[in-house]
Amino acid sequence: MGITVHPEAKALIFDLDGTLSDSLPVHIKTWNMIGEKYGFDFDPQIIYEMTGMPTIEFARRINRQYNVSESPENLVKMKQQLFWDHADLLIPVAKVTAIVKKYHGKLPMAVGTGASRKSAEVQLNALGLTEYFDAIVSADDVTQHKPEPETFLECARLMGVEPQYCQVFEDGDLGIIAAEKAGMFITDVRPHINYGEWAHS
Repeated sequence: MGITVHPEAKALIFDLDGTLSDSLPVHIKTWNMIGEKYGFDFDPQIIYEMTGMPTIEFARRINRQYNVSESPENLVKMKQQLFWDHADLLIPVAKVTAIVKKYHGKLPMAVGTGASRKSAEVQLNALGLTEYFDAIVSADDVTQHKPEPETFLECARLMGVEPQYCQVFEDGDLGIIAAEKAGMFITDVRPHINYGEWAHS
C-alpha cells in the first residue's frame, strides 16, 4: 500500500523538509560545516528530534549542547546561507511529489513548513515544485510553530477549506502532533520512504 489521498480530503498540505524534499543530507552537511567552524561534531539525532521546528531553535540547541558562544541569530544566518548555497544537492521525495503532480489542478495544495520563507522558496524552486502549490506557510508566517497547529490551520484558511477536510503529509513527530491538534487527516510518510543512510533512527 503506497501513499494515498483520503477519500474525504478536499485539500492537501505537505511538510517540506523530509516530506517533499530529501533535504536531510544537505541539512546535516551544512550543520557539519558549522561544526567545523566552531569545533564540534554535529549529532544528526538533533535533526530527527527537532524536525519541523524553526532554525533558530536548532541554533539554541547548538548553543546549549556544544557550548557555542556565537549568537543563535548569527548561527541561523550562516546555516541558512550554507543551505541555500547547496540547494543544488536537493532531490525530491519521489513518492510524495508523485501525489503532488497527480492531484495538481484537482485539489488545492499548500506547503506547511518550519523552514523560513526564503528557505522554502529556494527548496521548492530547486525541486521544480513551486507552481504546484496554492499557498506556502513558513516559520515566518506564524507565531506558534509545530507541534502547535497554527501552521496547518493557516494553510487551510489560505486554501479556503475547513481543517477537518485537509490531509497532512508529514515526516516529523512534531508535525504529526500539530496535524492531530488541527483535526486533520494525517499521513506519516516515513514508512513509505527509503531515506538510505540518513534513515530516521
